[in-house]
Amino acid sequence: MTPIEIADPADPRLADYLGLTDVVRRMSHEPSMGFFIAEGQLVMRRAVQAGCTPRSLLLAPNRVDDVLEELTVLDCPTYVASLEVMHAVTGFHVHRGALASFQRPLLPSAAEVLRRSTRVLVLENVNSPTNLGAIFRSAAGLGLDAVLLSPNCCDPLYRRAMRVSMGEVLSLPYAYLDAWPGGVAELRDSGFRVLAMTPAADATPLETVVLDKDERAALLLGAEGPGLTVEAMAASDLRVRISMAHGVDSLNVAAAAAVGCYVVGLRPV
Repeated sequence: MTPIEIADPADPRLADYLGLTDVVRRMSHEPSMGFFIAEGQLVMRRAVQAGCTPRSLLLAPNRVDDVLEELTVLDCPTYVASLEVMHAVTGFHVHRGALASFQRPLLPSAAEVLRRSTRVLVLENVNSPTNLGAIFRSAAGLGLDAVLLSPNCCDPLYRRAMRVSMGEVLSLPYAYLDAWPGGVAELRDSGFRVLAMTPAADATPLETVVLDKDERAALLLGAEGPGLTVEAMAASDLRVRISMAHGVDSLNVAAAAAVGCYVVGLRPV
């Protein structure tokens, strides 16, 4: 690793890191340009472990001497800039002092993912990167095989989603269901029993659902607030709910996903 010092925030070599707080722009710019940003060395390491190709590293001076060993051997430029320059470029104070740009991996099709899966999580219109990152971390840790996304879900490789998931968006296969809510029918045609999560009082308590070990099941959740659309709910096999106490009507979608993944996931015996 040969550090390259940069003192000018307008240096074109830092173009990948420009305006990271502009969520709307970054959500379209990064996928169209074929890269994503990893924040913090642990997430950067996950990207390396996942086989992603690095484009560049951007480090604060105090991070140069404590870079993780697997990052020091990457075949890409390593730029070093003061925290002030990093702030001017990215639009926020880079607390961890370490960013990296990686080429995006090629996404499999939904059909490919489903062929290799027994238990999957399906998300409709989840557009909060924080919630999405937390959901991926729960799905990975609680035994789900993959995540399927409706077309309007946010980008799992967006920096905040990556950070909240601790890089698990790179360890768990995911794909987009291009037709929606037709994608729910695709799940059922592939042999999956689709369980739609809802706070409705007349839904089946999730804890009473019994799944055989080899049974293919898909847990379907909607966006924070509105929940699942009527169309997605109607296309499912069974509506299920988490039993609540103290008059609380529902959980945050990330918390609900964690509970659902624990019930549905294939956990080690």
